[in-house]
This record gives sequence, structure tokens and C-alpha cells, in this order.
Amino acid sequence: MYHIIINPASSTGNGRKIWNRIEKILAEQNTEYTPHFTDGPDSARRIAAALTEGDEHQYIIVLGGDGTINEVLTGIRDFGHVTFGYIPAGSSNDFARDLRLTASPEDMIRSILNPKQFIRLDIGCLEYEGTRRNFGVSMGIGYDAAICHEALASRIKYYLNKVGLGKLIYVIIALKQLLATKCHSCDVILDDTQRLHFDDYLFVTSMVHKFEGGGFMFCPKADPSDGLLDICAIDHIGKLKALRMLPTAYKGNHIRFKGVHIYQAKKVQIITDVPAAVHADGESCRLQKEVTVSIDPKQLKMILR
Repeated sequence: MYHIIINPASSTGNGRKIWNRIEKILAEQNTEYTPHFTDGPDSARRIAAALTEGDEHQYIIVLGGDGTINEVLTGIRDFGHVTFGYIPAGSSNDFARDLRLTASPEDMIRSILNPKQFIRLDIGCLEYEGTRRNFGVSMGIGYDAAICHEALASRIKYYLNKVGLGKLIYVIIALKQLLATKCHSCDVILDDTQRLHFDDYLFVTSMVHKFEGGGFMFCPKADPSDGLLDICAIDHIGKLKALRMLPTAYKGNHIRFKGVHIYQAKKVQIITDVPAAVHADGESCRLQKEVTVSIDPKQLKMILR
């Protein structure tokens, strides 16, 4: 039995269209499955939590974007009791980008039903104010999170998604936020031993995968199965220099710029001097002054091909 969590509203209704296509494949192959449609924020988390509340092993397929992935990963109670499949239907699809899930939805569902290759994925854990939220791609604090916050509330994103240009909203907002942002200081503590101080940070992101924000390769060497977080901290970079640096991040070449710092750790604590925007997989975690990031001790078994 497959449980399929479907976000029909992802990418301005693209999720519904993709579901209509793969539903035909499921019928052709006489697949036993139960569809679960999300109906708003936090819906995917609640569905995943209900499906995994017992000890029985569950086969869960997600059809949606990075935000839907985030909710499902936060809802799963025990990653050791789940085999996971994914069909991307979002506007950013950074999770799928790093795993090279580029086949058609029809071919993807066929691969999930007849798997030949699996991967054990790390899952990030973000804790703040007594709240725990998992993430599959990345979390960030500062400039990158402020972009996500505005994109989530943007009506322009709806219309750009309609014409297949949803990724453009991140470029537009990135430029706007860069002009408006004011840098502050923060401390980053790695594995409870190494304390780093940044006087003028733009953002700090902790990543499981290489990409975030619609294709920015902020951590080019990130490995989603190595049990480590890759951290990218941007500090003491003026706005004009940032304008030159940010486009190079699409190829991972931003690491050549002075002020770009890359680290690895199993645990990261970030403490800022003033509350700053925080995101997990592009989803808003409001403004925070202190967050702790780590890797879940259990990996998630995912069908890759």
C-alpha cells in the first residue's frame, strides 16, 4: 500500500495537473494506494504524522514542492519506519535538483513502483523557542530567509507561476531585499567547540543539499548522506560586491570571494544580536535571535530511481 500526499495547489495548481497524469499510471499498474490531498498550511505535516503514528512500515510518496517536503519531514515520527518517494511539483524544486530527479512525472512514478536504486538521506533539524522543525534542503537566517518570507506573501509569485516563471520572483525579491537589508552581528558555534563571530553578516545557511532558493549552490560540496551539515556564512560583503557575488553562486563560484566562509558540522548554534528572519526549506520560521541546527540520528530511505 502506497500513501500519496498530494499538494494540488503547488506551483499554482501544477500539483493537480501532475496528479491527474500519474493517476493514470497507477490505474494501469493496478497499484494499491490511498491519496491524501493537502488543504492548506500544515496539512501535509498532519497527514504524515497520522500515517506514521504506529510502528508499521509505511511507503509514502509526496507530490509537491520543497514546502510540502518540509511539512512531511516534520510530520514523520520515525524515519526508520518509512520508505519515501518524491515527484517534484514546485517552483524551486531544490530538493529534486540536487538528487537529479529530472524525469517526467510518469517515469518517476514508474520508478517508484519498480525501484532499482535507493539513497539514505540526512534530515536536518531546526530548533527554536521550544519548537522543532525538520528540513530536507536547508535552513537560513538573515538575508536568504527574508527573501523566502517575502516570496511566500507575494502575489506576483502566483502570476509568474502561471506563466512558468515562478523562479523569477526570487531574483526580483533578492534585489529588493539586498537594497533594504541592514547587516548585524552574530555568533556561530560549531559542534559546541568552535565559536565564530561575524560583525556584519548577510546570512548564515545550514544545508543538507547543495542548492537553495531556486538553484543557488551555496554549499557546492554538500553531500545529503554524509551525516554533516554544510554551512555557508556571508560576512563583510558590501551591497555592490554582493550584487557581483550572488549570481556566481548558481555555479558555486561565490566561494572565491573574500567574506564567504564554508564549514561543516553535526550541530550548529546561531545567535544574533537582533531578531532575524529564519526559514526552513523556504518556509517561514518567523524572526528569531537564537536557533540550533543538527542532523537527525536516523536517515530516511528514499527511492531514487
